[in-house]
Formats: sequence, structure tokens, C-alpha cells
Amino acid sequence: MLEINLLPLREARRRADLRQHLMQLVLVLILTAGAIGLVHSRMQDDILVATARVQQMDNDIRQFQPQLDQVAKFRKKKAGLEKKLDVISGLDRARTGPVRVLSELAARTPNRLWLTSLEADGSTLSMKGQSLDNEVVALFLRGLSESPWFDDVDLDGTQLEERGELKLVSFGIRASMVTKPKRAKDAS
Repeated sequence: MLEINLLPLREARRRADLRQHLMQLVLVLILTAGAIGLVHSRMQDDILVATARVQQMDNDIRQFQPQLDQVAKFRKKKAGLEKKLDVISGLDRARTGPVRVLSELAARTPNRLWLTSLEADGSTLSMKGQSLDNEVVALFLRGLSESPWFDDVDLDGTQLEERGELKLVSFGIRASMVTKPKRAKDAS
């Protein structure tokens, strides 16, 4: 029988397989390194572009800063002017308010009733007066309650007084003045 030594052939094949695996490993490492280098290069480019945009925006902000400061000054002036306009409109309302209140009082005061005292403390109005009877006082209270310029009308009290042969009813009334009328049709 003939004997053939196959060991060197297997050994050669094993060495060839090992070389092939080693070459594949080297190729995979080269491709991986190339991919990493490519990704790194793209990221560096993105960083450079972003840095350039940030610098451009900083330059734009510095360029437009005087205009932004001017806009801020205008807004501050506008707020001050609006505040002044609010004060002026409040003063205008306060100026015409007492006139309208007194006009309303005159219109709502019935015959046979006289106001002897009128005091204002803030928005609270205190009135004292005299009348010939309690019905006229009740009519006056009802008229003030229906007025758009008065709120919380309340009778403090009445007292019968005699002046010679004449009997008079003295009364006290408290009411709150309204700056804006309750009903627009009655405000004219």
C-alpha cells in the first residue's frame, strides 16, 4: 500500500485560510477606519459651518444692537405715554363725574325735599336734608336707587322736628358714587 503524506497539504490549506481570514480582518479594519474618518470629516465640516453661522449671527446682533436699543427706548416711551394718557382719562372722568352726580341729584330730588348737607369721602356720599313727610324721603331713596350714578343707597335714619307750626322730617342718606354708569341709556 502506498502511503501519502497529506499533512503538508493540510498545513498549506490552513495557512491559506489563515491568510485569507487575516486579509479579511485587515480589510474590515481598513473599511471601518475609513468610515470613521468619513464620519469624523463630516462632523468637522458641520462644526465649522455651525461655528461660522454663530459668528455671523453674533455679527448681525452687534450690527443691529443700536436699532434694538432704540426700539427698547421707544417701547419705554410708549409705556410712559400710555400711562400718562390713562392718568389724563382718569382725571377727565373725575372732572366730569361730580358734575354728573350733582346733575343726577338735582334731577332725582322731588318737590317738598331739601338737601341741607352734602359730603363726599372718596366714593361715599353722605346727604342730610329735610322733607315735609316720610313718603317724599322714600320717593327720593327710590329715585337714587334707580339712578345709574348711585349704588348702595341706604337711609341712615329719620327724625321728626317741629319748627313753629311746621313739622319737618330730617333724614340722613349714604350712597356710593359710580364713576361709570350702570346703564348707558341713563348716563346721557
